[in-house]
Amino acid sequence: MNWTNGCAAPPQKRPPPRAAPFALPLPTSAETAAETHHDHRPPRLQRLVAAFDRSLLQLAPAWAASRAQSRVKAVAYRQAYEAAEKTHLRQASRDFGSGNTIVTMTGVALRNQARHLDRNHDIISGGLSTLVQNIIGPSGINIVPTPRDVDGNLVESLVDAILPLYQAWSKRPEVTWMHDWPSVQRLLARTWLRDGEAFVQELRGFLPTLQHGSGVPFSIEMLEPDLVPLDYDDPSQHILQGIQRNAWGRATGYYIYTQHPGDPDVLLPEKKLVPSHLIRHIRTIDRIGQVRGISLLASTFTRIEDLKDYEESERIAAKIAACMAAVIIKGDPGQYDPEKYASTGQRMMRFQPAMIFDGLNPGERIDPIDSTRPNPNLESYRDGQLRAIAAPMRISFSSLAKNYNGTYSAQRQELVEQYGAYGVLAHEFISQMVRPLYERLIAIAVTSGALTLPPNVPLANALGADYLPPSMPWIDPLKEINALTAQVQAGVRSLSSVIAERGSRMYDTLEQLSLDKEWAAERGLTLSVFPNATASPPPATTDVDEGDVPQDQAATA
Repeated sequence: MNWTNGCAAPPQKRPPPRAAPFALPLPTSAETAAETHHDHRPPRLQRLVAAFDRSLLQLAPAWAASRAQSRVKAVAYRQAYEAAEKTHLRQASRDFGSGNTIVTMTGVALRNQARHLDRNHDIISGGLSTLVQNIIGPSGINIVPTPRDVDGNLVESLVDAILPLYQAWSKRPEVTWMHDWPSVQRLLARTWLRDGEAFVQELRGFLPTLQHGSGVPFSIEMLEPDLVPLDYDDPSQHILQGIQRNAWGRATGYYIYTQHPGDPDVLLPEKKLVPSHLIRHIRTIDRIGQVRGISLLASTFTRIEDLKDYEESERIAAKIAACMAAVIIKGDPGQYDPEKYASTGQRMMRFQPAMIFDGLNPGERIDPIDSTRPNPNLESYRDGQLRAIAAPMRISFSSLAKNYNGTYSAQRQELVEQYGAYGVLAHEFISQMVRPLYERLIAIAVTSGALTLPPNVPLANALGADYLPPSMPWIDPLKEINALTAQVQAGVRSLSSVIAERGSRMYDTLEQLSLDKEWAAERGLTLSVFPNATASPPPATTDVDEGDVPQDQAATA
């Protein structure tokens, strides 16, 4: 058909509707309500903004979509954590950099402050001693060798061969011969807890200038954190804070000073590179990827210093109050003649029991000064501060304050909870220090010929051992023994684990009991500790002690 001879133009197809250039819808009613709830603009301004948004949607949909998306984000931000907002009453703290950056800036200062408190603050010194006592104990971490053959059976003959070798090495394990093995553990643990880290260098085999302390050619050298320079960095060689690492962050070498930088007449000590397999490094870290450790006391420094200043102020106030005894009140001015009773010097009176004041002038009287010292609120305030300090130190308040008031149930509850924290620290010390050194000792003893393994015991099996930190002390031994006896008789726990928990070995314990039985039989004695003897059943006990019984129930009992 021809449409050109004065006919109307052909109909045009309507283009399809253009898709909206934005995928995010406008704010919903809930979001708008949330926004309006926090909107502090005048109502007239709010209406104008709403009209502008509607007009913008018709004229520039893409711009309106971007504006709506930004508004949704703003509403979400306002509904986020309030603690992240800054106000005129609280300035939000900001964290800068990685854990290594923070250690570089503050590590040395925190370490020096911790050492200062250990030397000069009795509470911190006692707290660190208590931590070491409960983590290491008087005899150190108890190591019970458990070598097994290829079938998984315990080889007692190899245990008997390992124990004398280990005991001989424990007498002089380090290069100076000044400390035995338990003393080495306590010193390393104290350095680790106070300074945040400690180092040990392994010395193996024959060395011209070193004499090992036992038949096994293996000794250790304890190193303070100062000997590994914290400020030595070289990105080109992947050296950070004195430690050389590979691309995965694993340590490959340690740069160690040949002399302590704090020794007299030492200005610029030389450094040497020691391979990482010869260094044991225990540290306290709280950030992933952190290389060097931070003192356990770092978060308590401010409170400790404030408490120290407060106690010192109270002591000074008590001394001042003790120096003031009494004041002379002149009384009625009409009865006192200053010209007649003029004094050329300071009046002094010696106070003594049952004294009589006979040197007062007419119109005068003695008024003793009523001192408010010692402060009755000092103890409660001090206890509150010590409770706050004890938490980051991972020590119980009773042990830190030496305040053991309370019932048996309360004391045992605190002890059970706290020994969980001691166990965590003990596990860190065992995994980073004790276990690697013991396994190295056994491996070197085998390679040097000091220890011979049976054919069916591979070296990996000979390294097996149980590492037992100090056990939890007994508050009421009778209750604890009855509970352990019930567990063993019910089959939920082995007798060997109970004996090992107390720091002994079942093999040795049974051998001693056998000898005791023979000696008792020779003398016609019968001891109730043996199975053939009939022992009276233990008295029934409950978990409620006298202090837990209310007064009204105790009166009617």
